This record gives sequence, C-alpha cells and structure tokens, in this order.
Amino acid sequence: MADDHDNTPENGVFPPESLLPYETWLEDAYRGVMLSALDYVSREGLAGEHHFYLTFRTDIPGVVIPDRLRAQYPHEMTIVLQHQFWDLNVDRTAGKVSVGLSFGGVGSILEIPVRAFTGFADPSIHLSLHFTAAEPDEESAPVAEAPAATLTGDEAEGSAESDSSSQVVSLDAFRKKGPSPG
Repeated sequence: MADDHDNTPENGVFPPESLLPYETWLEDAYRGVMLSALDYVSREGLAGEHHFYLTFRTDIPGVVIPDRLRAQYPHEMTIVLQHQFWDLNVDRTAGKVSVGLSFGGVGSILEIPVRAFTGFADPSIHLSLHFTAAEPDEESAPVAEAPAATLTGDEAEGSAESDSSSQVVSLDAFRKKGPSPG
C-alpha cells in the first residue's frame, strides 16, 4: 500500500519544484519572525538568557558600519545583542534595523537593511534562522561610516575580538561584571 502523504518526488529532490514561490514566502516569514523578535526587544528589553546573533552582509548597499569594521569584515559580519547595546530600532517601512554598539570603546550606530541579513539566532532556545541576502549592486558603493555615538561613563570599554574564520565580533568584554566596589 502506497503512502499518499509522502511529499518527496520520485527524483528525491526536496522541496519539489513548484510554480508557486514557497521558498520566498518561507524566507519572508522567517525574516518577519526575526523582525518581530527585534521589535519586541526594542520595546521590552531582553528577558532571561535570551540574546541574539545577527549575521549580515557588509557589502550590501545601505549597510552603515564604521569604516574600520568594513575593512575587517568586507563581506559578512556577526554581532551579538546581549548586554551592551542601545537604540535598537526596527523600521519595517524603510526595511532596516539600527542598533548602537561599542567596538573598541567607540560607540557606533549600525544601520542594516533587512535584505542584508543572512542569519538570526537565539542560542538560549536553540533557534537559528538562515536567509539569502540580496546580492550587492556592483554599481553602488557601501555607505560611509556612521557618526559615533557618545558613550556614558557607565558603559564598559574594551576591544572587539575577532576570528577571521568565523567572522563573529565578541562583545564579552562589554559585559557588566556587577556593582563596582567603592
């Protein structure tokens, strides 16, 4: 007796070829999940052990990051939103996300078009989403460095650590260690 619910085509390719753009719809839905999570955190803050890894293409037009980071990460970069970030904003109309982060003790506001994201993860619940980024327009140059944000005395200083093989910027140096004696 044949299984009428097996969706794998005879050639074994999954998902099967379709005249409907299911892959695009799924990717748009997953991007919506990421944007909803970021929007929620921009209003409510991070709760419990939740934290986000955001991976994005740095060579997509409209990405605004400091020139020194663009030189260090010419194609892709991962940032961590956990302890030290500010001004997280999701602008669905403009199709971009902006956030303040400190790199080497210098605050910067990053602007990332939604189409530049290639990954979103919340390791606290083992959630990982992957996206296809738009290909960079070869005629458009990347946007120049964003103006630096002013750091307050309470914000920790440190340097961004990098591993060129993983392209992850570690922000552990900025983690608050608790109340300072004195």
